[in-house]
Amino acid sequence: MNDTTDIKHTSQLTSGDFTEAQEPFALFEAWLAEATASEPNDPDAMALATADADGLPDLRMVLMKGFDARGFVFYSHIASAKGRELAANPKAALLFHWKSLRRQVRARGPVTPVTDAEADTYFATRPRQAQIGAWASEQSQPLESRLAFEQAIAKETAKYAIGAVPRPPGWSGWRIAPLQFEFWHDRPFRLHDRIEFRRSAPDVPWTKTRLYP
Repeated sequence: MNDTTDIKHTSQLTSGDFTEAQEPFALFEAWLAEATASEPNDPDAMALATADADGLPDLRMVLMKGFDARGFVFYSHIASAKGRELAANPKAALLFHWKSLRRQVRARGPVTPVTDAEADTYFATRPRQAQIGAWASEQSQPLESRLAFEQAIAKETAKYAIGAVPRPPGWSGWRIAPLQFEFWHDRPFRLHDRIEFRRSAPDVPWTKTRLYP
């Protein structure tokens, strides 16, 4: 986020009444910062929901690898289940649940692929063994045995023994541009606080509504 004034104001709201926030991305950034300081594992983990060709929902945990006013970014194989589902139906929902803070954030909206340059830049930051794994894994495809996977890893390790490991052509990322946000905070006796932000398109101002728990 670039507007430090909004971030400072929203950070103050997280320690007071977050329901007064007027912009969801700044509020999310403030909550993520608190989660990063308190969650024991992966504060950037999010549940990602897609739907298959029959409309049956699919759900898995992924790691958010970046966010800004354009949306939330994650990476995977294009041929994975999520990749195939997003190619056919480029819409998704996500959920962050921070148990240590008793908070959750939900968002949903259209999904677009990241650029090749973005995917290359992020792939270059991955640990080398993870880069090798991206070449060795035919993600979501049947695997005859663990040994077969280990042999594939050994083959790719030998292939890229020297020099940088390039990004596999089938490995990329996606960006979810939320049209809806919901922030939820636990309170005793199920008297929780909930606010929802909505917009009809990414370039349209947000409207905010306070919701019954």
